[in-house]
Amino acid sequence: MGENTQETLDSAQYRRESILRYERVYGEDFVSPGGAGIARELIASLGLEPGARVLDVGCGLGGSAFLMARDFGLRVDGIDLSRNMLELATQKLESRGLGDRVTLRRGDCLELDAEDTYDAVYSRDVFLHIADKPRLLRVLARALRPGGRLLFTDYCCGPKPWRDDFTAYVESRGYHLHTLEAYAALLIGAGLARVEAEDWTPRFVEVLGRELERLERLEFDAADRDSLLASWRQKLERARGGDHRWGLFRAVKPDVVEG
Repeated sequence: MGENTQETLDSAQYRRESILRYERVYGEDFVSPGGAGIARELIASLGLEPGARVLDVGCGLGGSAFLMARDFGLRVDGIDLSRNMLELATQKLESRGLGDRVTLRRGDCLELDAEDTYDAVYSRDVFLHIADKPRLLRVLARALRPGGRLLFTDYCCGPKPWRDDFTAYVESRGYHLHTLEAYAALLIGAGLARVEAEDWTPRFVEVLGRELERLERLEFDAADRDSLLASWRQKLERARGGDHRWGLFRAVKPDVVEG
């Protein structure tokens, strides 16, 4: 992703105060849609045995990593580019007493130096920040052990042309979005097998609706509250309109690489 991306994230979308506002909406330890409920569902679906090793890419505040370690007995390496996220996550890890099962470090996932290391790679709504997705997926495939599983959710898009408001939103955030079909092709191109690309946009609409209801009950400074409400309402409208989509992706590293 690069140093400039880290600086941009930490000075804009992931300023410390912004992270803490997001956490109030998503739930303790989380900055991704659905919070702990969706995370627990997805982690359980991996079907990993206790002691399995997982890479959490873009671990954020550590919520998923803590769940994996505490409730599923997994060993987790969390990596994130944002210094602000890692500072908060590290404080949380120390208070949770999970340091024997969870490690957190700052790093660029495109530069990950791991081969045949992990039983699973997991990520939640992070890859939208990364332009070079072919390289990303090759790096993650390399990090998996043969038979290892990749599972991630990510913001996706409908086919172009998009509505002007969605185009402006994507450009303002610096996101790099793909359709579900394009993502599936990239996963296959990275040498992964049993690729599944599921359109979770209906779930996204449900989740956004619940989060909007929570937001309406929370107390914020007036300006923060108005900004967050506007953001969630606009996101919900874009999702209902079909431009903004949410994808769930699964793939497996083949046991034998065909030459």
